[in-house]
Amino acid sequence: MTIAVEDWDAPDGAALRAAQRAELDARYDFADHEPGRTPSAEDIAVFVVARRKGRAVGCGALRLLEAGVAEIKRMYVVPEARGSGAAVAILRELEARAGRLGVGTLKLETGTAQPDAIRFYEREGYRRIDNFGPYQGESLSRCYGRDLAAAR
Repeated sequence: MTIAVEDWDAPDGAALRAAQRAELDARYDFADHEPGRTPSAEDIAVFVVARRKGRAVGCGALRLLEAGVAEIKRMYVVPEARGSGAAVAILRELEARAGRLGVGTLKLETGTAQPDAIRFYEREGYRRIDNFGPYQGESLSRCYGRDLAAAR
């Protein structure tokens, strides 16, 4: 498996994000399930794509929030590649790139209809935090954070 930084608007990344959106629409049974502004090329600091045998199987991004803090966005692995280590590899790549950007704290939001994501982040050392930013007061949101310095 390879993981590389790619352009936000490249076709494989766009297809992965569309697949994620379709899955979340089905899980939540409605299309407006993301509080806050939608990530874009203008506000994403890093976007990575995981490939297995040349095929794009997952992605993830970092959005800088403030000095030393970034949010993980658009973490996704296609269903047939789940359990293969792709998600862990993407997450570790994002953590490494965050460190190179001077980020010491990572935050993320997932949701109540994503118990698999909740288990994944908890297993990987992320701890539940109060909902932050646009997720405050959102009953479907579950927020997590990790201090990267403590993780080393």
